Amino acid sequence: MVWGFVTCGPNEALVVSGCCHMKPLLVPGGRAFVWPSVQRVQRISLNTMTLQVESPTVYTSQGVPISVTGIAQVKIQGQNEDMLLTACEQFLGKSEAEIQHIALVTLEGHQRAIMGSMTVEEIYKDRKKFSKQVFEVASSDLVNMGITVVSYTLKDIRDEEGYLKSLGMARTAEVKRDARIGEAEARCDATIKEAIAEEQRMAARFLNDTEIAKAQRDFELKKAVYDVEVQTKKAEAEMAYELQAAKTKQRIKEEQMQIKVIERTQEIAVQEQEMARRERELEATIRRPAEAEKYKLEKLAEANRNRVILEAEAEAEAIKVRGEAEAFAIAAKSKAEAEQMAKKAEAWREYREAAMVDMLLDTLPKVAAEVAAPLSQAKKITMVSSGTGEVGAAKLTGEVLQIVNKIPDLVKSITGVDISRSVHAG
Repeated sequence: MVWGFVTCGPNEALVVSGCCHMKPLLVPGGRAFVWPSVQRVQRISLNTMTLQVESPTVYTSQGVPISVTGIAQVKIQGQNEDMLLTACEQFLGKSEAEIQHIALVTLEGHQRAIMGSMTVEEIYKDRKKFSKQVFEVASSDLVNMGITVVSYTLKDIRDEEGYLKSLGMARTAEVKRDARIGEAEARCDATIKEAIAEEQRMAARFLNDTEIAKAQRDFELKKAVYDVEVQTKKAEAEMAYELQAAKTKQRIKEEQMQIKVIERTQEIAVQEQEMARRERELEATIRRPAEAEKYKLEKLAEANRNRVILEAEAEAEAIKVRGEAEAFAIAAKSKAEAEQMAKKAEAWREYREAAMVDMLLDTLPKVAAEVAAPLSQAKKITMVSSGTGEVGAAKLTGEVLQIVNKIPDLVKSITGVDISRSVHAG
């Protein structure tokens, strides 16, 4: 062996013995310097070992034979130097199987001892207690070998005599009995509670129906009062609406009448303005020129008369000598001039009637057009003939001419001017 460092994994430990060491050097999961020939290196496993502990047909404290199977986890403690040293003293050079066998035999002995000190019921009902006792007793024994019990669990309990089955049947019967009793009591309680609940439900329902009926009654009463108020307000509103509508209609009629009055007033004003315009037109076109002509003639006559008088007065003295002949001539001349002036005045009056006749004649076509206007706007005219007289357009023309022929009589009754006479005279 060549000298140098030797290493091992965390699941094993190095044991170096020989020169330079009073006691073996323990190195769990590490390395060590080894001198060959003078030092020796050995390895010991630190793996956890699983052991199935079988204890068949063990008599309990009551003398009942049962079989128990437990599962234990054990390992050599590598962190405690004293326990590791003890394990080396016990197991160094042995295989892992040999170590497992030693630990298994030890655990099985302790398991059997605990089974003999307990009853079947205790083991069956309190497995935790059984496991704890085995763990504690085995640990205190195995620790002296450098082995630590990591865990112990009771896996199975068997009974070849049927004790556990009988115990289970009795317990099962007891449980079934208790279950039936509990079920009966539960049904009884349920029936009682259902009856109480039904009674409470009916009472609550009656109370609720009573409250509903009361609320319905109050609602109907209030609704009746509200309906009366609503109907009253509605009737008042309808009456107010009808009254307001009547007032509005009356006001509209008054406004319409007022509009008609205003329109009629405006029409009258327009007619009056038209009459005034026509009067002014007549005044400007006929009366004023006639009056001007009359005034002119009067002034001319007066001037002529004055002139004649002045001439007569001027020549009075001169004509005295001429005698009565000249005076008669002057009188005759004056009379002729007076007659001339009278004729001029009569001509002026004739001219006034002629002007009126001229205006009326200008108006006659318009009157005829207004008379015929409705006929021109008619879309359809139905005429019924009795068999005598004219029909068709001739009948309509005759009707229009009859209306126009009545105009001279109307003009005569209004103005006193006889148009037909004036026309014939002209």
